[in-house]
Amino acid sequence: MQVSVELTLSPLQDKFEPPIIAFIQKLRASGFKVMENPLSTQIYGNYDQLMPFLQEAMKEALIYTEHGLFFMKIVKSDRSQYEPHF
Repeated sequence: MQVSVELTLSPLQDKFEPPIIAFIQKLRASGFKVMENPLSTQIYGNYDQLMPFLQEAMKEALIYTEHGLFFMKIVKSDRSQYEPHF
């Protein structure tokens, strides 16, 4: 089953950029398709392969932050080619 996952990491600390950068670099190096924008990062792949990777990557990111939030949306389809038609 293919999924699209949108992630936003929000470290609640003064030095918020290093944890975000480290997390995005880990996603980029994963081999999954990754798309970024200023507000979130999307990652696409097979659910059974992607979710264990994300579980570990998110755990590492939370360990690296003093206090932090993750916002995550999961869509059951690969939306990486989506273009608005309106």
